[in-house]
Amino acid sequence: MDITTFSDKQSAGQRLMVGFDGTELNRDLMFLINTLKVGGIILFARNLSNPDQIKYLCSSVQEYARSCGQPPLFIAIDQEGGKVARLREPFTRFPGNPKMKGVEDAAHFARITAGELVEVGINMNLAPVLDVAPEGVKSVMADRVFGHDPMRVSELGVAVIEHLQQGKVMAVAKHFPGIGRTTLDSHYEMPTLDVDVKSMESTDLLPFEAAIKHDVAGIMLSHIFYKKIDPEWPASLSAYVVRDLLRKQMGFDGIITTDDLDMGAIKKHYDIKTVICRILLAGIDIALICHKGPDIENAFEVILKSFSDSNRVREKGAKSLTRILKLKRNYLL
Repeated sequence: MDITTFSDKQSAGQRLMVGFDGTELNRDLMFLINTLKVGGIILFARNLSNPDQIKYLCSSVQEYARSCGQPPLFIAIDQEGGKVARLREPFTRFPGNPKMKGVEDAAHFARITAGELVEVGINMNLAPVLDVAPEGVKSVMADRVFGHDPMRVSELGVAVIEHLQQGKVMAVAKHFPGIGRTTLDSHYEMPTLDVDVKSMESTDLLPFEAAIKHDVAGIMLSHIFYKKIDPEWPASLSAYVVRDLLRKQMGFDGIITTDDLDMGAIKKHYDIKTVICRILLAGIDIALICHKGPDIENAFEVILKSFSDSNRVREKGAKSLTRILKLKRNYLL
């Protein structure tokens, strides 16, 4: 996997992680892998029926990618435990982050989960949730977080990251820079937070600092509008949040991905061209689009066109591609 040998289409496709319909390698998936040359797929309940089917699906898509001359695919899932767990019985069911009593619970969850994911061919878990839900706030994340104490969230989050990654599953911490204070659900609306970086440093950002120190593979951005941090764009489209805060100030050099661009917080306010242009300018590595539809192909075309329109975007793209391929070499080869 040498970046210098990649075509523009391959370079564009690697920046996409996408959802699909069906439980097997079908024409839609072949189109995504061979024509759009996507770098990853994400699995939902609609793609999953039983362990044998999941294992066959994952091996089929990886084999097809190889046959098309493509690098191995990221195969991602949201397997947090509790409320958000795509894999059901006979996979191990866990009560979720709020029910964890300590580090050993977190480590146990991550060890078992990593083993089960690897067994069926899933290599990336969009977890842990590192949001801090303050006491007295009716947080939209209340039933998904480790708690209200940022030190506890950091400690349990690091345990999950370390044991997932020791088990050869990439961990993606979310939702940067923290959505525990929000009461609106970004699946439907764009929440606004009136909070500055300084007040977040001792709370929301602490777990992400700990994750970075422990080499978390990836960090997912939130679709929240932090008007004192970036008065124009939500975090998932913000060059300041990515370049200045996460890259420069916090020193993160792993992959950065958006949350699902099909969520109402983004879909209701921006067209896909605007969204992808912002992602490219901000230096975000991966655009996550979780549902079948024209946005996936349109996003690919916008990325591809950007390479000829802007040397700056091409340079940022080369850095993103380098990070993506480094992670694939470390985990998938």
